[in-house]
Amino acid sequence: MSRSSPEPLQIDVVSDVVCPWCFIGKRRLEKAIALRPEIPVEVNFRPYFLNPWVPRGGISREEYLTKKFGSVERYSGIAQRVSAAAAEEGLVYAVDKLRRQPNTLDGHRVILWAKKTGAQACVKQRLMDYYFTDGEDLSDPEVLVRAAGSCGMDEEEVRRLLASETDVDEVTRQADSAKSAGIDGVPTFIFGSAYSISGAQPAETLAEIIGNVAEEQERRQSKNLSAATS
Repeated sequence: MSRSSPEPLQIDVVSDVVCPWCFIGKRRLEKAIALRPEIPVEVNFRPYFLNPWVPRGGISREEYLTKKFGSVERYSGIAQRVSAAAAEEGLVYAVDKLRRQPNTLDGHRVILWAKKTGAQACVKQRLMDYYFTDGEDLSDPEVLVRAAGSCGMDEEEVRRLLASETDVDEVTRQADSAKSAGIDGVPTFIFGSAYSISGAQPAETLAEIIGNVAEEQERRQSKNLSAATS
């Protein structure tokens, strides 16, 4: 493998569409990738259930905040800090618009299907924009269908799949696998299956990791190529 044609660096992002720091972390990763344009990357979004106890049909935001934080008021301070961090990245976290807390199993199913059409990043972003910025209910299948369609997916096919249990087991398996691997905080970024870091890290930090892991990957590829041709 020559230096002019390195294999893309695989970046796995373990996250949930209702995690505000995942919303921010995705944007920071995009900025990090832009800081290292010479390094080809392939990003894969893997599922995580931040709130697996939320029922499939979702619950009211008030009930969710009361159960998780003790009261709606206790979350207000956290929300202000997250909103400010989102704004710094050009994102809008409109916490006052949120009325429903969804279960994200179906959202993750749509993201899984989007990978087949190359629309995974688009669908992931659209779902988070719908939720955090527009306050839409991600437990509503039609919201998921609309997100898929806006990213070029076949809406009728997505609607049909959502009405079935297709890939429920696969998404659950992947989410459980992440927890079994010790991931207990998201977003978690995994670079080249060799290095991982959790949290919405600054773009500069992620860019440095991308560079370091890519260099190590290229060294291994060059070493393997030399061994194969010797």
